[in-house]
Parts: sequence; structure tokens; C-alpha cells
Amino acid sequence: MRLALLVLLLHPAALGAIVADVRAAIAKDDFPAAEKLIADYRAKQGVTAVMIEAHSWLGRGALARKRYGQAEKYAEDTRRMCLDMLRTRKIDDETHLPTALGASIEVQAGVLAGRGRRSEGVSFLNKEMARWRDTSMRARIQKNLNLLSLVGTAPPPLETKDWIGKQRPPALSQLKGKVVLLFFWAHWCPDCKYQSPILAQLRDKYESKGLVIYGPTRYYGYVARGEDAPPEVEKPYIDRIRHEFYSGLLDMPVPVSEENFKIYGASTMPTLVLLDRQGLVRMYHPGKMTYEELANELDKVL
Repeated sequence: MRLALLVLLLHPAALGAIVADVRAAIAKDDFPAAEKLIADYRAKQGVTAVMIEAHSWLGRGALARKRYGQAEKYAEDTRRMCLDMLRTRKIDDETHLPTALGASIEVQAGVLAGRGRRSEGVSFLNKEMARWRDTSMRARIQKNLNLLSLVGTAPPPLETKDWIGKQRPPALSQLKGKVVLLFFWAHWCPDCKYQSPILAQLRDKYESKGLVIYGPTRYYGYVARGEDAPPEVEKPYIDRIRHEFYSGLLDMPVPVSEENFKIYGASTMPTLVLLDRQGLVRMYHPGKMTYEELANELDKVL
């Protein structure tokens, strides 16, 4: 069931005790304890995809603390273990291996950017994208490319051939002269529901100044309780979720496209992208934001 996959993505404890325990140790900045947990697991269980994912959190934790040498070493070790395992399996046979490899790529790019070598980080990510474009890692790699290079550029066009609501969403090029806040959301996403009233409040404050909220979403192949669903079943379910949790944003254009999520690197829900009146990207932010954070960004362009 896809519900099981969703639980894995949303609840770290469900990934297995080793991942949860390692993350807890890293949160306390106790990297020696995290390393010991992984070493003890490896001595008993060997190198598994779950263990590699746990190891990938070492790199993410070190990068967050700007310990670039440590982060680089952890990421290189994670990558090596992933590539060794890929000799006998495909990257998307399960979820732990692409998560771990994607994390190592993210950390290696972050280290380059943190050391002031942003262009090398972009080049590295472009090479990884060429290698892994046809896998589940595409959106994550694109997210990191966007974090390093999207602000200040024209946004990719959005697919609008499928949508929810009364009218087909306009092309972004038709909205020049407006300030557009793209809100990538998913029907299963609790942080998206948290974001909804904040966006409605901001829209009410700034709409007279030209703000447009634009909400791309996509099909995930399941509905409530993880039940498999084709698009003709999932689409009305998404609309019900929209009416229940996004009632303040029912006039928001909602194109439905997996490709939109891939080209914008929307692997984190929600993803927020702010476009100025000239149609250029001024903010790219994976994850939820507070009212104050978003209002500050809007004030810069309105």
C-alpha cells in the first residue's frame, strides 16, 4: 500500500529504530553516539539500505552545523555504500537507498556552496541530474539545483492541461505585472494544511497590491487510508481535500501535474516560490513558512 510509503516519508520513527535513534543523537549534536549506533547495527546486521540511510543523516547533520570537512567525509562514505549496493539492485527497488544517495548528493553540493564554490556545486548537481534523471531522485536533485541557481531567473513554465477548479489556470507569462506566490501542495501533506490559513491571510492583505496565490498539485496514485486510486478517482478526492482544508483559497489556480513538481524540485511539501512583477524568481523555499517570514519576503517585492 502507498500509505506505508507515506508513513515512511512523514514519520522518522517508522523508518526503523536505527534511523530514528541516529537522528535523535544528531539532534543532540552527539555525533560519536550516532556513529556508535551505526557501527553496532552494522556489526549485527551488516550493510543494509536502512543502515545507509541512517548514515546519510550524519552528513546532513554536519552540513547543517557548517562542519564542511566532516559533512563531506560522511557524504562520500554514504555514496560509496550506495553505489556498492547498486551493483545488485536498482535504485528504486525500495525507498531507503534513493533517500540515502539523494542525501549524499545534497550534502556534497551543500559543502561546495558553503565553501563559496557555488558554480562547482551547480555543475556537480547537473552531472548527477544527468545520471539519475529517470529515478525518484530527480525532484530532489532539482530542488538543490534550484536552491543554488533559480533565484533571479525566469521560472520554468507550468503545465496547465489538467486542473482542479472552474477555470484553466493561466500561464505564468500571463501574470507578469502581478506578484505570484507558487504554493506546491499535496493532499496528504499536514504542513500544507498548516500553510493554508497563512496564505489566505496574506492574500487578503496583499491582493489589492497585486498578489496572486497559485497552487500546483499532482496525483500520487492513492486516496484516504492509502487506497490505490487512478486519476479519475484521486482528482475528486483532491477537490474534497481542497474544500475542507483550503476553503480560504478556493479561487487559487490549481494545475495538476507531476512534471511541474519535477521541474520545480518540489520534493519537500510544501514548496513556496515567489515571483516578482517582472516574472523573475525572488524566493525559493522548500518547507512551510510562518506568516511573518512570508510577509517579509512579500514586502520586498510589493
